[in-house]
Amino acid sequence: MDSNNIYPIDSLLISKVEKERLLGQIGSVFWLYGLSGSGKSTLAIDLERRLHAKKIHSILLDGDNLRSGLNQDLGFSQNDRNENIRRVSEVAKLLVENGLIVIVSLITPLREFRNLAAKIIGESNFHEIFIKASFSICQDRDVKGLYAKAENGEVNTFTGKDSDFEEPVNGCLTINTEKEKPEVSSDKLFNYILETISPT
Repeated sequence: MDSNNIYPIDSLLISKVEKERLLGQIGSVFWLYGLSGSGKSTLAIDLERRLHAKKIHSILLDGDNLRSGLNQDLGFSQNDRNENIRRVSEVAKLLVENGLIVIVSLITPLREFRNLAAKIIGESNFHEIFIKASFSICQDRDVKGLYAKAENGEVNTFTGKDSDFEEPVNGCLTINTEKEKPEVSSDKLFNYILETISPT
């Protein structure tokens, strides 16, 4: 692709600040990540409903939904996972620039993937939220039957078993669904989001 033929019109568009003023919220991306079965999607779905009830406009980008559409051509190699993150991040960036609250629910196993997302979206708009639960607990839950398939060799490069999952080293919000009751985890996430998106 010849970059000399690309002419972005960003400077001509209505600004993020003006759109935030219209919506009465600060556009932000809340990136929920953790092992399969840790509770990401459950928390994200509950969060979207609670925000909607407060008349806060949000959108949920869920990993499985995206892989059945936008990213259906991608597998689970390192390069494909990286491209999956890149595409989702670019979509999230477009949405947050329009003042929306973007909830992302993706395993995002490596720190380099999370760093890529933050770089594309912008550090000031990106909020990293680790949904913590051990491999053994997620395996016991096995809500999608994936752990059983992985055990039987039906799933290749299964995160936490065949490929690494790197826990955060920075001070991002951690929600421990292994130790907390679901309502406690939900309230912690919801209150954090409200504090972050409310205009001062």
